[in-house]
Amino acid sequence: MYLLIMKEEKWEAPGIRITEVDWQWLRNGVVHHTQEYPSPELVVRRGQMFTLVLRLNGPLDSKETLIFTVETGPQASEALHTKAVFQTSELEVREAWMAMKEAQTEKTVTVSLTSPPNAIIGRYLLSARVSSRRKHSNRKLGEFVLLFNPWCPEDDVFLASEEERQEYVLNDNGIIFRGVEKHIRPQGWNFGQFEEDILNICLSILDRSPSHQDDPAIDVSCRHDPIYVTRIISAMVNSNNDRGVVQGQWQGKYGGGTSPLHWRGSVAILHKWFKGRFKPVKYGQCWVFAGVMCTVLRCLGIATRVVSNFNSAHDTDRNLSVDKYVDSFGRTLEDLTEDSMWNFHVWNESWFARQDLGPSYNGWQVLDATPQEESEGLFRCGPASVTAIREGDVHLAHDGPFVFAEVNADYVTWLWNEDESRERVYSDTKKIGRCISTKAVGSDSRVDITGLYKYPEGSRKERQVYRKAVRKLFSVEASGRRARVRRIGSRGLWRDDLLEPATKPSITGKFKVLEPPVLGHDLKLALCLTNLTSRAQRIRVNLSGATILYTRRPVAEILHESRTVRLGPEEEKKIPIKISYSQYKEDLTEDKKILLAAMCIVIKGEKLLVEKDITLEDFIAIKVLGSAIVGVAVTVEVMVVNPLLERVEDCMLMVEGSGLLQGQLGIDVPSLEPQESALVRFNITPSKSGPRQLQVDLVSPQFSDIKGFVIIHVATAK
Repeated sequence: MYLLIMKEEKWEAPGIRITEVDWQWLRNGVVHHTQEYPSPELVVRRGQMFTLVLRLNGPLDSKETLIFTVETGPQASEALHTKAVFQTSELEVREAWMAMKEAQTEKTVTVSLTSPPNAIIGRYLLSARVSSRRKHSNRKLGEFVLLFNPWCPEDDVFLASEEERQEYVLNDNGIIFRGVEKHIRPQGWNFGQFEEDILNICLSILDRSPSHQDDPAIDVSCRHDPIYVTRIISAMVNSNNDRGVVQGQWQGKYGGGTSPLHWRGSVAILHKWFKGRFKPVKYGQCWVFAGVMCTVLRCLGIATRVVSNFNSAHDTDRNLSVDKYVDSFGRTLEDLTEDSMWNFHVWNESWFARQDLGPSYNGWQVLDATPQEESEGLFRCGPASVTAIREGDVHLAHDGPFVFAEVNADYVTWLWNEDESRERVYSDTKKIGRCISTKAVGSDSRVDITGLYKYPEGSRKERQVYRKAVRKLFSVEASGRRARVRRIGSRGLWRDDLLEPATKPSITGKFKVLEPPVLGHDLKLALCLTNLTSRAQRIRVNLSGATILYTRRPVAEILHESRTVRLGPEEEKKIPIKISYSQYKEDLTEDKKILLAAMCIVIKGEKLLVEKDITLEDFIAIKVLGSAIVGVAVTVEVMVVNPLLERVEDCMLMVEGSGLLQGQLGIDVPSLEPQESALVRFNITPSKSGPRQLQVDLVSPQFSDIKGFVIIHVATAK
């Protein structure tokens, strides 16, 4: 039981007054699903009753009531709904703060307080007095924190399914899907929204926003609205325009900071930002921004999940087309290519009603904190209704065109000739917006949610939606499958003639991996070419390969060669390609990705571009030896393998997991001979029950982090 003892001021006239308050932490925490917050203040959710026991210095007369005042933010006022004064009453008042007397003894009164379901969220000061006493005798009872309430049907963030509320609000760990479309890999992430100080830090993020700095009173008054709050958080999680939480870096150089791939969760990032006096934390990429935003929004009570889009378009000029310029070896010409298609991009979805758009757009809303394009002057994106994206309603708030392009844009390849002319090249290897993925409710499985974003590729409905989106974007009637719009100087967007697809050439080609691509080993592939005609053909094959970032930005060339191939009538030929470890080891990025390209030029002039994104494999295995019980040490065994054909030293295991250990644990790994495996054991003592995620990374100065995780089911102590 927690009591707050009130000191009596000597000047006050005698009479009945409040001397102590019992906040009923445990009782309120259970019914409000807030018992996991380690906050020094009571944490409750809006639109739901919570109970206090007040101790008085004498019996309360039956005619007397208790008058309460709640206030939040600076210059709290009833006009802005940041202050409310209300008294104990038998009547229920909708859309207003209420107090009811539940029980009374000679010196205590049990009262229940209820906030309206659209109350402003944040930290409140609660004061009270007995009605017979003057206003200046108000007693400050203390502070409490009010959150959004997905359990309350009248709250805009209401989510009907209890399983989904457990996953999207209360689960403090998750999985982020990365990799390439054909090879999707799960990465564990520790959201840690119930860790020490995280709630306080999340409220500080709101207070550090430019809107709050400009006009704190008005900013706080808007915090009843999930649309407003999520839009603020989307801007504040990145450091562009403000001293936000995470600084992005996509150049592959992370000096003076932490590589984005080294983060295992949001907690260390948020603590570092807060303790560093709001200095942006270096560095993040899309999954880091999404992981941090998921932590903040779950912490504030909004159901949120992390979503990965494979082959994700970044359409800079809003023409629903990603234009890639290549040279005669299929290498991307960076200075000409403004648009890009990332191997994957990660954003968030949050669940709430769209009072601004109407009920048909309620539900999942896209939010993206990765700083890509400005929205109303700040780097942020969303909320964009997923339903609006699927239906092509790109004119609706917020940032619909950008999100629609991320999952729907055309991928167009242009060959840039030496005389500065360009020609369309046939390339059927890439489709935008594939395998849109999120973690399943209650399990580690991947769920494909592409169907929530678009109708089946090539279907009549998908074509109708695309035409509708083009019409709404450019106010033009678009006939046919795709309309193209191009930028002319600074005169804005102009409609081009309908762009016909590139002529399908008389050959087909694809890269085939002959052995699994493993970090530290040679890569063995074949380019399979097929002649579709009944006449022999000669083809010049220009091969190139580069180590790349996950944004497909080339880092260093590792292959550049030309061959001439003769194909007989309807013949298929395999051209072997080998890239040795020594060719790529110096230039491989932490993304462990390589892009191969083959520009195949039929001697009579047809051209075909074949591309292959490769992610190199690695290995780590984690086992828990015995049952996991709260407060009891349990042994974890990790098998690691040196992936290289050379001896490695100075390796470490970095271990993290909310409810399993405090902070991060670093464990030295003995030196490993080429391709040697080793078993490393250590103990953890769980502090919380239920399913818990333990992340274990093998960190070495000689290769990129090898990441693994395991879910441990922790039983309560007997």
